[in-house]
Amino acid sequence: MAHVGKQPDFLDSLNHNQPGNCQTRQEKFDLYFQGESSHLEDEISRLEEFSPVGGERQDAMDHVLGGITNLSNEVADAKLYTSPYNQRIYLQTINTLNEKLRETMARIAPSSRFRFKCSNKTDSALSSKNAAEWTPARSIPDLAPREEDDLGELPKVSKNYNDEITRSNDAIRKPSFSQAKNIDLSNHHNIHILLPSTASRATSVGSVTHISESVVDMSIPTSSKTPFASLVLRDIKGSLIIAGQVAGAAHITRVVDSIVVVASRQVRMHDCANVKIYLNCTSRPIIEGCKNIQFSPMPQCYMNALDSTQNYWDQVDDFNWLKSEHSPNWKVLPEEERLNETIWTKVVVGEPGLGLIDILHKTGLK
Repeated sequence: MAHVGKQPDFLDSLNHNQPGNCQTRQEKFDLYFQGESSHLEDEISRLEEFSPVGGERQDAMDHVLGGITNLSNEVADAKLYTSPYNQRIYLQTINTLNEKLRETMARIAPSSRFRFKCSNKTDSALSSKNAAEWTPARSIPDLAPREEDDLGELPKVSKNYNDEITRSNDAIRKPSFSQAKNIDLSNHHNIHILLPSTASRATSVGSVTHISESVVDMSIPTSSKTPFASLVLRDIKGSLIIAGQVAGAAHITRVVDSIVVVASRQVRMHDCANVKIYLNCTSRPIIEGCKNIQFSPMPQCYMNALDSTQNYWDQVDDFNWLKSEHSPNWKVLPEEERLNETIWTKVVVGEPGLGLIDILHKTGLK
């Protein structure tokens, strides 16, 4: 697979934070792209290891498709500061990934109903304005129906869970998402949402947008066995978002005055301000156009089977800060200011006698 330039090995760049090495935005993106494309190539090569029973292989394929689409959108986002030559190399690499995925699926499932439509998603992605504007409807290439698993197929028409949440009078809204393929929470104010385990069937893609003064907890359905393939958090204000686990990339855009808890392979923050993020990340987090972002390791109660030995939560790359000095746009959240385990295990879950306003007060959001 083609790579751009003669950059150092991606894993080496993760493990060696050299303050004196002043990289340009293009150099940083080159390293990022190399790491992401290599990871996707490895995932494609391992698709055969997943069982076709119960939709396991299909889920793995969906994850790879989402990863390729996300990477295409990242390339579009970097168009302002990468050369036309590098853009062509990126596009060639993405096309190669798509072709390898087609070949792999044709080889391991020749008699299945799998069908990969070439819908020019890569080309359209390169004209996208913002990687974080990605939504499931335009990102995942069309596929033939999944093979049935033990739980049966999902309904042809999904319920409007956002409408159900709005109409409910419960103190804590618990939408099942049992009839959905993706989790999409949008346009909610002053509300407490706790997703139950039934939502684990809908974790191919997660999207939480236009939320204010609310608490959203998605940690239960996104356990280590059913993480989001990818996640978008966008246009959120004054809220606590417990995003859970993400196998791929988490895109966090225009989030202000909020707290985010997430475990992800890659995190990119765009145009955010005054955010405390409790993080487990197996690659260096990236911020761009952000102010006053404070990073902390993920609370122990959400770690489960996560590997804390490879956690780069405090090794942040600021794409708007090219000097060797530490970026003024982010810092480590002091230990004495971090929320303790009791807050996470008792208060956030909504113990008896505590309402939404109480939770926001106790977490410092009110």
